[in-house]
Amino acid sequence: MSAIKIVQIGIGHNHASAKMEALRNLPELFDVRGFVEDDAAWLAQRGGFEEYQGLPRYTLEEAFDLPELEAAAIETDGPFIVPTAVRCAERGLHIHCDKPGGESLAAFGKLLSICREKHLVFQQAYVYRYNPAIRFMLDAVSRGWLGDLFEVHAVMSRYDGDNPEYRKWLSQYRGGAFYIFAGYLIDLVISMLGEPEKVTSFLKQTRDDGLIDSGLAVLEYPVATATVRVSVEEIDGMKHRRLIVCGTNGTVELCPIEYPGNEYYTHDMEVRLILKNGNEAYGSGTHYVNCGPLGSRYERQLEDFYRIVREGRPNDYSYEHEFLLHKVLLEACNIKEKRE
Repeated sequence: MSAIKIVQIGIGHNHASAKMEALRNLPELFDVRGFVEDDAAWLAQRGGFEEYQGLPRYTLEEAFDLPELEAAAIETDGPFIVPTAVRCAERGLHIHCDKPGGESLAAFGKLLSICREKHLVFQQAYVYRYNPAIRFMLDAVSRGWLGDLFEVHAVMSRYDGDNPEYRKWLSQYRGGAFYIFAGYLIDLVISMLGEPEKVTSFLKQTRDDGLIDSGLAVLEYPVATATVRVSVEEIDGMKHRRLIVCGTNGTVELCPIEYPGNEYYTHDMEVRLILKNGNEAYGSGTHYVNCGPLGSRYERQLEDFYRIVREGRPNDYSYEHEFLLHKVLLEACNIKEKRE
C-alpha cells in the first residue's frame, strides 16, 4: 500500500521534533510533504533542528493546497492544538493529534464530532498506549487474570525544579503540570475501569511562582479506587514512574514505566506479575515478565495510525474513549469552563 501523504502542523509542541524524526524514519509508511510554522519565535528556537532539514515550510493554507494530502500531525504549542486540528478535520484530513486536548471540553467534543461525521481517523499521542509492558498489563486485566480490580496506583513524575522557563510555560494552564501529564495515566485507568463515579483532586504548589507542580486525583468506582499522581518536583522522578494494578486474584506492577533518556531504546521492560491462582499462561506465584525494549516512543503509535488509515484496522481508542479521557482530565484539573 502507498505511504500516507502527511504534513506536520506546528513545531511548538515539546514532542514535535521527535515526532518528525519518527515520521521520517518510516518512509515506507509516510510521505512527509513538509511542515507548517508561522511563528517567528518557534522558527528561531526550533526551525533549525536537524529533523526539519530538507523539508519545505508552508503556511497552513499552502499545506491544504498540497495535492492528495491525506493526514496531518498536529504538533502546535498546547493552546493551539484543538483549533488547528479542527481546521484540518474540516478539510477532511486524518488526524494524529498531540495532547492534551485543550481547556474546553466543548471544543474538543466539536473536533471529535467532525472526525466522526467525516469518517476520519483521530489518534491522540498518548505514548503509554504503545508501551509493550503497559499493553501486557492491560491484556492481563482484560483476560481476567487479576480477578476483580479494586485498586490502581499510577504515578508520572519528573524533576523540573531547576528549569524556571519550563515551569513558567506549565503555569499557563489552569491545571499546571497535572494538566500536561495526568492524561497519560487517566487514559490507562479508564481503559481498565471505565468512567469513574466521582473524581476528587488535590492540586498543590510547592513554590510561590504560580505553578501547580504536584497533584493527586482519586477516581472512585463502585468497588475500586484509582490514584493518579503527578509532580515536576520529584528528584529523579522519571525513574519512579509506575503503574500498579491490584485485583482479587493478583497484582501486576511496572516501575519504571519507561527508562529515561535514550535508555528506552535498549532496556527491556520487565513487569512483575503476582497471581493467587494461575491461568493458562502463568501459574500461581510471582513472575518477572520480560516484555522486550520499548524502542521508539513514537514509531509504534505512528505505525498503528498507518494501519488504521490504510488497512482499516479498528482503532483501539474510539471517539467516545477520547472524549471520556479528556472529560475526566479536565475534572481532575478542576477546569469547569473554557478560559475566556
